[in-house]
Parts: sequence; structure tokens; C-alpha cells
Amino acid sequence: MRVLATVVDTSALAKVVLSSLLAGIGITAVFAVAILSATRFAEMRREGRMTEAVGFAALGITGLAVCTAAVVVGIVIMASK
Repeated sequence: MRVLATVVDTSALAKVVLSSLLAGIGITAVFAVAILSATRFAEMRREGRMTEAVGFAALGITGLAVCTAAVVVGIVIMASK
């Protein structure tokens, strides 16, 4: 009886595909929220609604910070392997 070697580790491949899918969709959604927040910030500021403008500015800055952190973490992970 001959045992065939495992050519593809399907569980590891599934983990990579799932994490890539979640990261791709997640980062894209966060960046979209950051862009939307920047647009709303400009609109609210023009209309003189400063409280809402500050809220949208904070949301936009947070979104950009999350995107930047994700890029940095990705580079660190790639560099460490």
C-alpha cells in the first residue's frame, strides 16, 4: 500500500483565502467610510453645522488611521517571514 504525499494543505489554504477576503473587504469598506466622511465633513462645514462637521472629521481621520495601520501591519508581517 502506497501513501500519497499531501500536495496542498487545504486547511492552511482556506485560512489564507478567508483572511485575505475579510481583509480586502474590510479595508475597502473602512476606506470608503473615510472618503464618505471627508465629503460629509466638507458639506457640513459649508452649511455651518460645525458639530456634525467635527464628528465626520473624527470618523474620517479614524478611518484613515485604521487603513494606515492595516498597511503597516501587512508590511511587518511580510517582512518577518
